[in-house]
Amino acid sequence: MSSMTPTHNEPSSSAAERDVREITASHSKVAPGEIAIGVVIGRASEYFDFFVFGIACVLVFPAVFFPFEEPLEGTLWAFALFSLAFIARPFGTAIFMAIQRRWGRGTKLTGALFLLGTATCGMAFLPGYATLGSYSIILLAFFRILQGIAFGGSWDGLPSLLNLNAPQGRRGWFAMLGQLGAPIGFLIASALFYYLHVSLSSKDFLEWGWRYPFFCAFAINVVALFARLRLVVTHEYTTLMEEGELQPVPVHEMLRGQGYNIFIGAFAALASYALFHLVTVFPLSWIKLSSTQSVNDVLIVQVIGAFVGIAATIFSGWLADRIGRRTTLGSLAVLIAIFAVVAPWLLDGGPTGQDTFIILGFALLGVSYGQASGTVTANFSKKFRYTGAALTSDFAWLVGAAFAPVVVLGLSANFGLVYVSAYLLSGAACTLIALRINRVLETRD
Repeated sequence: MSSMTPTHNEPSSSAAERDVREITASHSKVAPGEIAIGVVIGRASEYFDFFVFGIACVLVFPAVFFPFEEPLEGTLWAFALFSLAFIARPFGTAIFMAIQRRWGRGTKLTGALFLLGTATCGMAFLPGYATLGSYSIILLAFFRILQGIAFGGSWDGLPSLLNLNAPQGRRGWFAMLGQLGAPIGFLIASALFYYLHVSLSSKDFLEWGWRYPFFCAFAINVVALFARLRLVVTHEYTTLMEEGELQPVPVHEMLRGQGYNIFIGAFAALASYALFHLVTVFPLSWIKLSSTQSVNDVLIVQVIGAFVGIAATIFSGWLADRIGRRTTLGSLAVLIAIFAVVAPWLLDGGPTGQDTFIILGFALLGVSYGQASGTVTANFSKKFRYTGAALTSDFAWLVGAAFAPVVVLGLSANFGLVYVSAYLLSGAACTLIALRINRVLETRD
């Protein structure tokens, strides 16, 4: 672990960041706290959209869109659709980066969030397989792809701007704020599904109750849009972004110039992203299919887990400012590997073991995911940082999280829960190797 030496002056304190701090000294109206509010609201709304779909993959889609399959196969098909958004996301980033270069950041963000809300809301109007047959599945896949494109296009650069404007010695804390939207979005989605599931009969829930969270997504995105536009289209923030060179460049130019940093960054965060869907949507699917406890009980535990995740994410900011962001990420990769070893025993241990898996998993996820973004994006030159940060996140989700539910559920159902361990261990190993490679490259530079 010598490659992860605790330090406050880690590589993120680059010359580029010092340049931006000198620039921002003259922008008295720029407040990191104001940027943080926009980041948290924006990310929470986006993740709410995604988690609504993920939970519906377990509770709704197998019965509504895949009634011709057994519950396990129907859930696997739903998880296959779940992965489509992550495949589409890098393409969305490239498309909307081009829109921003042509028409500006406000136009790009408005279009992306409108598309995200419309795609999510559109799912709420979809008739099921009993009405449209296979066309219902095709339309669901189409809307899911649109979600991914929109999510890629919703990158506004605010997390990077927040990091560059963070006070000296508090970069871990401000990096955490950009990640806080994920557990908040999951909390809202889980709580809403719990309320509907416990309040309605099974028939009413599957006929019309499940559609309400999808309707809510559009309203939430409108609120988030105005909260973020209030920042990104103002003159002072536009000037700050331009002076910090947080501007989009063509993706092909980015890949030619510093594409290797994208893949190092994606794999450096792989332990976090591998764990992400294995403590959110996977346990719900496994427990529902095995019938070891009621869905309502699991949803309650997941709501509690989301609160734990929020607290752990906040704690990660405090911890990273004391031992370093990379040390935090590497240390949590080791803890996730240990957690992976006991995961099959917990999941096979009845309600107590399963609840422990969810709560403990959220605690580890919060600390790890809280520092998973931006840990190596300081390696990008100023010219490439804006596009590089977006693509690094896209590929981290694609490689680490996109296929986790379908792969782990399929393998575990057919060959045993040991594959939960295998998946998490591979993610932890990739994180440690990538951090080591990144350290070597920095030393050579």
